[in-house]
Amino acid sequence: MGSRRRFLSRLSFLSGEKNRRSPFAFPVSVRRTKLLLSILIFVGSLRHLLGLREALAVIAPLVYCLGFSTFFLAKFIAFLREKERDDERSPLQADCKREVLIHRETLRRITGRGLVDLPHHGFDYSSSSEWLCEPTVGYVQLPVGVPGPLLLDGIQYYVPMATTEGCLVASVSRGCKAIALSGGATSVLLCDGMTLMPVVRLPSVGRAAELKTFLENPNNLETLAELFNSASRFAKLQEIKCAMAGRSLYMRFRCGTGDAMGMDIVSEGVQIVLDYLLNNFNDMEVISTSSKFLSENKPAAMNWKEGCGKSVVCEAIIKEEVVKEVFKTNIPALVELNKIKSLAGSAVAGSLGGFNAHAGNITSAIFIATGQDLAANVESSQCITMMEAVNDGKELHVSVTLPSIAVGTVGGDTELASQSACLDLLGVVGESLESPGANSGQLATIIAGAVLAGELSLLSALAAGHLVNSHMKHNRSLRRGTKNGQL
Repeated sequence: MGSRRRFLSRLSFLSGEKNRRSPFAFPVSVRRTKLLLSILIFVGSLRHLLGLREALAVIAPLVYCLGFSTFFLAKFIAFLREKERDDERSPLQADCKREVLIHRETLRRITGRGLVDLPHHGFDYSSSSEWLCEPTVGYVQLPVGVPGPLLLDGIQYYVPMATTEGCLVASVSRGCKAIALSGGATSVLLCDGMTLMPVVRLPSVGRAAELKTFLENPNNLETLAELFNSASRFAKLQEIKCAMAGRSLYMRFRCGTGDAMGMDIVSEGVQIVLDYLLNNFNDMEVISTSSKFLSENKPAAMNWKEGCGKSVVCEAIIKEEVVKEVFKTNIPALVELNKIKSLAGSAVAGSLGGFNAHAGNITSAIFIATGQDLAANVESSQCITMMEAVNDGKELHVSVTLPSIAVGTVGGDTELASQSACLDLLGVVGESLESPGANSGQLATIIAGAVLAGELSLLSALAAGHLVNSHMKHNRSLRRGTKNGQL
């Protein structure tokens, strides 16, 4: 037994625990500690200090100080004992912590830099070190803001966003306010299917065309779906589309994956189908189970046109008085700005799926907070924002269309405590037992709703000429300690 453990064992009676060396045990509280010490002092005073009132006046404050000190010491000892028990109950957690310390020390010796400001305490490494990050040396901290309430489809949401960009959370909150004052936003989930595109090569163009015909024949889909769906109880093959480049054949599998983002599920299902095809097309050569035809984590016309993951459209009608009171601008200015900036400006730049003001800001912040694959933000933030005046110019119709939101509520980072708490705040943590896929679909619509709020607020700030001033005031002045945001 180590010296620290012996010390804690001898003092454990203070926290109400019995041991061999200290048979006394009592639950310590401020009231009971003061009462016990008061009795002891009273008895002692009768025997030795009778008539010495001056001495009692000095002793009384010391008694109270001693009582409080004993209480806090007891709490501290109880905390250390509980921490020791946790390590004993979870040897894996203790081993993971030691592994982190070893990696940090190794880096310090190699680089001469000790990662002093990179925290490593207070994190459950047993849930991440072996399957999320290896080798782990610590974790980074990001503030989480909660704009809202976002009134979407009749439900109010407070949307967690992890970001260090000043004004972003406040801006989305302003958009949420305008949406709520105008009756809320509505959303539609157009389709839900993760995709994967393997590439194979055959001896000739003719053979490649034969395989293409076989895969796209509706009569064969049932057989292929049965094979594919055996990968997971949530796997549901929806369609297979193919494209040829010479004698190479690119296959695009789309399938439902429940509440998981689903890339692992699709990959396993594709592998099963490829093994089956090798038995029927034994001259087929599998080049890769994932090709650039997939365009995962990259902007691509394929995903923009066909969709990948969840395809969502979200809309709201903002009243004219709300535009003036909340955004300090007017409807014609907003419509004109969106046309010239988001639509024509993006077209001039040759943007692919970037016909928006700043959808990526909102999607990435929510992705971090809820444990999504941050690299998938590339295709998930593809968005087109539309604005037009309706009802004789008295109302603003605004919509966002995001065809490729790749999110999940189970697996990966969503299992971590902080990210799980953020998903729980939205009411979409874990898998939906009643309707598999409902939670991840709901998360996608919430993201689209937050993007709608962010687009409204930023474009209004630009139309009113407030954007630069707000950033100078809230970013530079706070970060650099300057007066009125001036350099």
